[in-house]
Amino acid sequence: MKYTQLGRTGLKVSRLTLGTMNFGPQTGEAESHGIMDAALGAGINFFDTANTYGWGENKGRTEEIIGTWFAQGGDRRDKVVLATKVYGNMTADGTAPWPNHDKLSAVNIRRSVEASLRRLQTDHIDIYQFHHIDRNTPFEEIWQAVDVLIQQGKILYAGSSNFPGYKIAQANELAARRGSYGLVTEQCLYNLAERRAEMEVLPAARDYGLGVIPWSPLHGGLLGGVLKKQVEGGRRASGRAASALADPAARAQVQAYEDLLDKHGLKPGEVALAWLLTRPGVTGPIVGPRTADQLDSAVRAVELDLSEDVLLSLDEIFPGPGPSPEAFAW
Repeated sequence: MKYTQLGRTGLKVSRLTLGTMNFGPQTGEAESHGIMDAALGAGINFFDTANTYGWGENKGRTEEIIGTWFAQGGDRRDKVVLATKVYGNMTADGTAPWPNHDKLSAVNIRRSVEASLRRLQTDHIDIYQFHHIDRNTPFEEIWQAVDVLIQQGKILYAGSSNFPGYKIAQANELAARRGSYGLVTEQCLYNLAERRAEMEVLPAARDYGLGVIPWSPLHGGLLGGVLKKQVEGGRRASGRAASALADPAARAQVQAYEDLLDKHGLKPGEVALAWLLTRPGVTGPIVGPRTADQLDSAVRAVELDLSEDVLLSLDEIFPGPGPSPEAFAW
């Protein structure tokens, strides 16, 4: 495994981030524990979760599974840089939350931290991330709450997820005026097929020293060899991949992508991850394996060295928006 500094911090994290969203809904507790053991064995030390993972009536279940894994000992907690999130309500889907039981008020931040710590069976969270912007809570209040938690030793750093570039700037400018450390990570949708983050989010993250942690690096399976899998096994695309393939132009892009990699003897899923590792400012993509085999494939991507010819061809198939602000101004 390779490691890098997390943004402007002194923290060293693996170039892959273990995403745990499948733990509980799709992967049972015992297998989830096995995947976390395998990830740690492969050198992955950066684990990402959220308080709402588990979904439906089981929100919080994913944190509980991580907590029972930590409780097994063996320095598991000491070896992991743990990131979780706050924003969404913890009531069952379709149920209105009680007032102040969601978003980023100081009241909900404090309540949510305490609940996550109990589920995770730990005394601190390394990176506490805001899962979405809160249009009703000023950053003055958010940073005051965060600073108290840092002073108490319950969290060490703060991060964002799904923030636009201007909110990253706004949050960190206000933090600087308060003498707070500010955001150190941004988790955003970013992959070969979805490069809008290059317009504003990535430049803002680089300028303010945030490590970028892309989620959905395979775009819901679209970049994982989906067309070949359909031909070979009759497996149908779903979710984000199915929506994209309904567009003939997008389907042609994916076909060109798979044909290119087939010519070079490369595996699509591994190339999609390896490409992200070449992007300036990217700390490491979030991989969410449902099985140990999927984890093994992700780990191989760290060692994959893409040639300049392949990189240029990928840019031709999936062109980015271009430099900001020229891409949208001229």
